[in-house]
Amino acid sequence: MSNFATQISFMLETLISSKTRIKLLLKFFLNSNTQAYLRGLETEFGESTNAIRIEINRFEQAGMLKSKMVGNKKVFQANTTHPLFREVHNILLKYVGFDHIIENVIERLGDVREVFVVGDFSRGLDSQIIDLVFVGKVDTAYLVHLIEKAELLMSRKIRYIIYSESEAEQIDWSKYETKPLLLWTNDKK
Repeated sequence: MSNFATQISFMLETLISSKTRIKLLLKFFLNSNTQAYLRGLETEFGESTNAIRIEINRFEQAGMLKSKMVGNKKVFQANTTHPLFREVHNILLKYVGFDHIIENVIERLGDVREVFVVGDFSRGLDSQIIDLVFVGKVDTAYLVHLIEKAELLMSRKIRYIIYSESEAEQIDWSKYETKPLLLWTNDKK
């Protein structure tokens, strides 16, 4: 892990000593569209429902999570209107290393319209592999060079798919298990 990534990781783990709490933050605050219920989190995290319930109750009481009943399940989701949502989201982007992808890769690639995170991270799960979908005209040779640099900074591997704008219009985003996380967009278009 790079020195900067190590510092961010250490800082977050020092500030938030509960591993369960960190997992929940990643789950709900990386992709605010993520929804989950207690038993599903138990299976996903491999932890007791009691430990997860305690942390979820804290987040819900603080107003950072909202919930609704779906059948007989209480489903949780990030409260994007919470005053700290954006700050927590940005800290997690740094923790994962997405800030390096934006600064060192995307903004130097050419005519990129959008970049999405799919896979584990879009579901709010920590992973050693980051899956990206690029939309636009991308200099692939330069992309490979920049990804190699970003991987060293982040100590994570990056996989990618590139779609032209016309190909992207044909994508049925609803077929993704979890809605892809929009990481970057070219607002100038």
